[in-house]
Amino acid sequence: MPASSLDATAQKSGASATGLVALILATLFAGAAIYILVAEQPARLALEDRSLLLQWQESYPRAARMQAGLAVLASLVGTIAYWRARGRLWLVGATLMLANLPFTLIVIAPVNDALLALGSEQASAASRALIERWGVLHGVRAGLSVLAIAAFMLATARGGYHSALRK
Repeated sequence: MPASSLDATAQKSGASATGLVALILATLFAGAAIYILVAEQPARLALEDRSLLLQWQESYPRAARMQAGLAVLASLVGTIAYWRARGRLWLVGATLMLANLPFTLIVIAPVNDALLALGSEQASAASRALIERWGVLHGVRAGLSVLAIAAFMLATARGGYHSALRK
């Protein structure tokens, strides 16, 4: 096999491996986001207002740090896969993952700040409504990550992951 063919195969394989890492990171983000939506948020909303607010305030900072890290890493690795393979779908997925950050900072942060500023004695129907709104906004983040997963999966399928490894 000519050296240029080996180089091309190695480049495809490297891009595919990098892309799979991006896919895994995006899937971890989506899994955490969806878990929050289908398990934590409904359980939390079953609580009375004071406990609801306290539980949200306790869980939010930890989850936010973890998800922000996953979003940045998935975007970075997806961008590297794009750079290696020049497949636009890698860039689409990376952009969708990165979109979680400005969406969080611009749209969700005011809700977060309002909830974090409340004392437990201020828990009320208004704080419950804010937490319900937060859940809807968090659903957008989950949706962005699911779209990123779809882009990464399509990029993987189109990038010849299996054929690059067989050659």
